[in-house]
Amino acid sequence: MTTTTSAMQEGQGDRFEVEVLQYLDGLYGYAIHLTRNPEDASDLVQETYARAFKARSQYRLGTNARAWLFAILRNTFLNDRRSACRSPRTVSCEWLDELAGEDQDGFESPRSPDPQKSFIAGLMREDIEKALNELPEEFRSAVVLCDVEEMSYSEISQILGIPIGTVRSRIHRGRAILRKLLVEWQSSMEGSGGEVLKGG
Repeated sequence: MTTTTSAMQEGQGDRFEVEVLQYLDGLYGYAIHLTRNPEDASDLVQETYARAFKARSQYRLGTNARAWLFAILRNTFLNDRRSACRSPRTVSCEWLDELAGEDQDGFESPRSPDPQKSFIAGLMREDIEKALNELPEEFRSAVVLCDVEEMSYSEISQILGIPIGTVRSRIHRGRAILRKLLVEWQSSMEGSGGEVLKGG
């Protein structure tokens, strides 16, 4: 009986590892967008997996491992930033309150697919990366999870800890800001004889 139980636990452990490790690249990509630094992103992903394996008993095999892991990564990032905010060298961390889930009132959420998504998808990756880094944090996370990681509104809601309506609002507003930035850059480059968007 003991041998059977041990074998079952080992099998579940192997399955857990398979389920969570398949999202390594996606987690790193999201971490890059949050930290804007490859070394910090790598550390954040390592800490995320360390916490995930420590909390494996709280995870039910076969459920949404991706959303669970992304939520751990984001919460780890927020906790680390809050700790940094308590440092006397830090000037301001007011954006953390918004990133942590303050609702965006008074904004109507779109119900149909946003045509701006096709516009964004056709742009060069380097331009998108640059523009994404200019977005306010709360909008950047929503846009990255939707348009880069291709997550559903439900998954994003779970990860960010905000209502689906707020998710839609942030994605819509984030894309609008992104589009405005890219168009401004293109106009600026065209005015100076350069070209920002090639082949897009």
